Amino acid sequence: MKQLHMTLQGKGGVGKSLVAAFLAQHFQSCAQKLVCIDTDPVNATLLGYDAFETIRLDLLDENDNVNARGFDELIEIVMSAEDDTKFVVDNGASSFIPLMCWMVENDVVHFLQEADVEIILHSVITGGQALVDTMKGLDNLLKNFPQCAVVVWKNDFYGTTDYKGKSFEESTIFLNHQDHIQALISIPLRRKETFEFDLNQILEKKVTFFQAINDSTLNIMARQRLRMIWRDLNAQITAANF
Repeated sequence: MKQLHMTLQGKGGVGKSLVAAFLAQHFQSCAQKLVCIDTDPVNATLLGYDAFETIRLDLLDENDNVNARGFDELIEIVMSAEDDTKFVVDNGASSFIPLMCWMVENDVVHFLQEADVEIILHSVITGGQALVDTMKGLDNLLKNFPQCAVVVWKNDFYGTTDYKGKSFEESTIFLNHQDHIQALISIPLRRKETFEFDLNQILEKKVTFFQAINDSTLNIMARQRLRMIWRDLNAQITAANF
């Protein structure tokens, strides 16, 4: 069965492209057939990774409306691919609402599921000032696509993802949709001077963990910390059982 993994969140700068890059690296490490697609009209981050050979698609026109031809091309790519292919599609914040509306209007989820394509939606919630917005975005996603599995990524970079004094798992949103949420994956806050610094270095260079860990120009302990970060993330993604 093919799997279509889409990052969807209406708030920008919360880690959607980070999640897409993590997923792509996981599928590469498992020797899966992989197709990466970047539709972000503002920050085409996934496209910057040479390791992924990412396809660029414009899903919005100059008026920020859904570009029907661009979306049709995405569906064509999915439908014409080999069985068992994993697709990782990174979407921008500006396309969140129009893309959701387009998918609902055209019954895209039902169409793809009938064609034996499993759709898994990935949404990020982050602490700090963006917490309320990202929780609302997640809630919209869960309500509009009850037939799709959803993976929630908790990004603590800007602060805890506790909501109204409760953990996400105690929130109304989680309790109302827990049968719909396939997995929770945490991107924990780590020491800034070491782990966070090393991670930011490879994110800026758009290199994978595998490339960095095997890069002899990096110092030994930086590679060790990156190995630890990836081991934790990869274990969580593996446990999600995609």
